Amino acid sequence: MTWEEELFAVLDELEQQAEALYDAERDAELADRSRAEYQQVTLASRLMASVGTPLRLDVTGVGTVSGTLDRVGAGWCLLSGHAQDWVLRLEAVAAVHGASDRSLPEVAWSPVARLGLGSALRRLADAGERCVLHLLDGTAHDALLRRVGADFVEAGVGERRTVLVAYTALAAVQSRD
Repeated sequence: MTWEEELFAVLDELEQQAEALYDAERDAELADRSRAEYQQVTLASRLMASVGTPLRLDVTGVGTVSGTLDRVGAGWCLLSGHAQDWVLRLEAVAAVHGASDRSLPEVAWSPVARLGLGSALRRLADAGERCVLHLLDGTAHDALLRRVGADFVEAGVGERRTVLVAYTALAAVQSRD
C-alpha cells in the first residue's frame, strides 16, 4: 500500500468516526428534545386521544370507575359504564388504566370540548335526573341538581334540604338510572 492510500485510509477512518460521533450526539439531542416536548402533554390531551376507549380510572374519594370514555372537556370527562354514567373532575383522577399512547393537543379540540364542568352539570340539572355527588373526602349525597353556579352546584338532598357543593370538593357525579 502506498503512502497516499494509507493517508486516504486514515482520513476515511477519521471521517467515519466523526459521523459516528455526530450520530450519537444527534440521537442524544433528539431524545432530550422529545423529553422536553412531552412535558407539554396534559392528562386531558391524553384522554382526548382515548375517547371511545374502555378505561379504568382511579378517582379520589370514589375508588375505581370503569367504562367507555365518551367525552372530555376542560377539567372533566364523561365515562359511560354498564349501568350508569360518571362525570369525573380531572383533578380527582389519580390514575388512568388503558389510555391511548397518543395525545390530542388542546388547540385541536372542538369548541364543544372546551366547555367546563359547569356545562356538564347544567345538562344534568336541566334533565332533572337524580344523581350521587361524590366528594373528594369520600362523602356522597344522593341529590337532584337544581342550579349550577360559577364554582359550585346547588343540589336538593332529602326533603326540602339544599346543599351547595364547591367544584373544588367534587370528585364525581354518578347517574342513578
